Amino acid sequence: MNYLLLKRRSRVADENLFVQDVSSMGGDEPDAPLQFAIETSDLTHSEATDALRDPEVEDVVPSIPLTLIAPVEGTGTAAADPTNAWGISAVGADTSSLDGAGVTIAILDTGIERGHEAFAGIKFADDDLMDFSIDTKGKSGSAQDMHGHGTHVAGTILGRDVNGTRIGVARGVTRVLIAKVLGANGGPTEAIVNAINWALTRRADIISMSLGMDFLKIWRGLKDSGLPEDIAVSRALEAYRSNVRLFDRIASEVQARVEMGRGALLVAASGNESRRGQNPVFTAAVAPPAAADGFIPVGAVSREPISVAPFSNTLCQVCAPGVDIVSAKLGGGLIPMSGTSMATPHAAGVLALWTQELFPGGERPAKWAADVQRKLETTVKDVPGSRSDVGLGMVQCPKV
Repeated sequence: MNYLLLKRRSRVADENLFVQDVSSMGGDEPDAPLQFAIETSDLTHSEATDALRDPEVEDVVPSIPLTLIAPVEGTGTAAADPTNAWGISAVGADTSSLDGAGVTIAILDTGIERGHEAFAGIKFADDDLMDFSIDTKGKSGSAQDMHGHGTHVAGTILGRDVNGTRIGVARGVTRVLIAKVLGANGGPTEAIVNAINWALTRRADIISMSLGMDFLKIWRGLKDSGLPEDIAVSRALEAYRSNVRLFDRIASEVQARVEMGRGALLVAASGNESRRGQNPVFTAAVAPPAAADGFIPVGAVSREPISVAPFSNTLCQVCAPGVDIVSAKLGGGLIPMSGTSMATPHAAGVLALWTQELFPGGERPAKWAADVQRKLETTVKDVPGSRSDVGLGMVQCPKV
């Protein structure tokens, strides 16, 4: 099994951190990389345990598959209108004078179709595009979307109008960082960590992630390796806990940078495993990385009436439109999709507008992200349902 060995290391002058390994974050600079370096190694379970005896090793974390939180089929109450991006008005983007100008957003997903009309006029610098799916350390200059999910997500966050239909919440954003972290078979832990680290050093204000941990795939892989079922479950839980702790640690370091006037807001989809349509008690809890402390987990709501989507996982912090969401389609045009993956970009776009409202000059003073998150959480719209299902409520844009 592949493991991540976390080692604290001091920064070396002029060291090119991104052609070597995951993060090295060091020091006191608020946009430096993470304070630990990661080495990956194929180890047995006992070898991984023994590695903790090395005084330079702070932790050993199993590399696990993180996967696309795939769109959900057949969740709308009626055929979706391909020209009605209802989420835009539901969060109040159509009545806000703000557009996200001056805010930098990083999207960790399946990449982007840069030539889509939704992104007309946006200049994608090579250094703002990184492919972690073919090389977990990242390959710059390319993040071509072969799936369509990342393009759809980007369209909801910042897409320009397509054939007269508004799809983007923060369509004034001009700098977007695209990290392709999910390929045909998803992506491993180290690719996601590397991408977060890269986005931080590129001074992202908001990092949006519509991906999650595939626990069943971990368990089945361990079971298929010949382990007894109970041992496989134990090892899978161990991997789950270790990865949650890793994302906890990353979020803690990001928060430390917020205290110094940088850092970022970490937004992630809660997941689509619930089955309320079969039985109201068939609910699943938010999955990593959204489950980690310091992330903003986003649940999904449906339209008419606005209520928790049947697939949306519990324990979200806030919710947003996530059913029949019309946005950019791979190859051109528009397409509706449903999922917490569609809710998350609404929340990311709203955060961009609140960032612009609070810090219009582009400054990022100490604790800036906490101020933005507080606005997000205190201006929500009430949604029927339990706190567990809909969080604090549906995100709303500044009313200016």
